[in-house]
Amino acid sequence: MNFSIAVKRMIFLVVVLGIWQTIYSLNIFEAIVFPSPSTVATTLYEGFASGEFVEALGASFKHLLAGMSLAIVIGTIVGVILGKSKQADETAGMYLIALQSIPSIVWVPLAIMLFGFTEFSVIFVVVLGGTFVMAINVRSAIQNVSPQLIRAARTMGTKGMELFYRVEIPAGIPYFMTGIRLAWAFSWRALMAGELLSNGPGLGYSLSYAQDYARMDQVIGIIIIIGVIGAFMDHFVFSKLEHTVRKRWGLLR
Repeated sequence: MNFSIAVKRMIFLVVVLGIWQTIYSLNIFEAIVFPSPSTVATTLYEGFASGEFVEALGASFKHLLAGMSLAIVIGTIVGVILGKSKQADETAGMYLIALQSIPSIVWVPLAIMLFGFTEFSVIFVVVLGGTFVMAINVRSAIQNVSPQLIRAARTMGTKGMELFYRVEIPAGIPYFMTGIRLAWAFSWRALMAGELLSNGPGLGYSLSYAQDYARMDQVIGIIIIIGVIGAFMDHFVFSKLEHTVRKRWGLLR
């Protein structure tokens, strides 16, 4: 990371904390509703020191790993079918955008009715959260393969499944990586939505529990954890993977 960018981000964070502390000091809101930065920091320290947040994070990542893995597999299969079959794309393809636009929280009542207040409900919501965006990107990957590549491969006698494996899949890898990055983002949001109404461990459940007992310091602390993890994974893992692939495929200067 560029040093100047890091400095700018630190200055911005200090300004935000300063504004936060100023609002708290002015007593505009009650302390129980609007805790100070130091109170939230203490809550975060105690939560990690006691292992409470570590356990919640472990449970959340278990749900995420199971749900996101299924979402990638199912989304890839659906995307390939829609990308390769004109009939399937013309019939079911138009509904893919509609399903992808449905907020993850909307799927929670359906998940509860199907699986009850169990971990399966959470995983079900995560799967639905990531599947459709993955399918859209895989379909785009196949449909946007350069016609010149297809014609050149066919001229050299490549066709059928060999054309798909040797030309279309390699050409579509950048779209696939973008799909994984977006599937992570949508799955992470869906995970929090699913865990909010679950009875099992997880960050979402801890957030709901803290809300029920008016622990705003813990609520804000968990929100910070969710945001930091989301930003960290996107910026340092999936964004870098996507950038590396796009650069290797000659799509970046």
